[in-house]
Amino acid sequence: MLTNTDRNDRLVVLYATDTMADWEYGYVVAGLGMTGGAFPLVCAGETTAEVRTMGGLNLRPDAAIAELDPERIALLVLPGADTWAEGHEPVLALAARLVEAGTPVAAICGGTLGLARAGLLDERRHTSNAPDFLQQAVGYTGVEHYSDERAVVDGAVITAGATAPVDFARAVFEALDAMPAPVIDAWYGLYTTGERRYYDALVGGV
Repeated sequence: MLTNTDRNDRLVVLYATDTMADWEYGYVVAGLGMTGGAFPLVCAGETTAEVRTMGGLNLRPDAAIAELDPERIALLVLPGADTWAEGHEPVLALAARLVEAGTPVAAICGGTLGLARAGLLDERRHTSNAPDFLQQAVGYTGVEHYSDERAVVDGAVITAGATAPVDFARAVFEALDAMPAPVIDAWYGLYTTGERRYYDALVGGV
């Protein structure tokens, strides 16, 4: 059981599920590694059974969703996968609880479909792969709040489409205040332009 008595650190939780899209959370994971352990990463699944990513990696979660203490969570990451059209009730219930408490939940690609199914996009600005992608979610009524942007932040909810993992990661870093703003800007500039000046700024700022 991951409880407040284990450590004082607040955790970033990466939801692990079969066919999770490796490229969509990779920038988040790598970027958090630059913070010197300020935000320990926990990989959690519905159970601790091994999952297989879309890229073919076998991944064993550190914990089950039911073992997590919501008060220790700093942010929940929901990556895309081929399975979001149904199921995932434990993590969607956790997402709803976190959003209600003001704790950020970041969903990309199929993860946004999960949030739509949970009713978490009905009343807030959001984005995804396309408006009709979210129409798969039974009961989804938030189409008027859909915004054709690479990433959208509305309160405690971060959303992005599958082709925007860099923008998604930047929004996560900003929500966590994980790095000073100039460092986040340099990181984003480097991975969107490849220009040497951003690399120099990033190395100098870390």
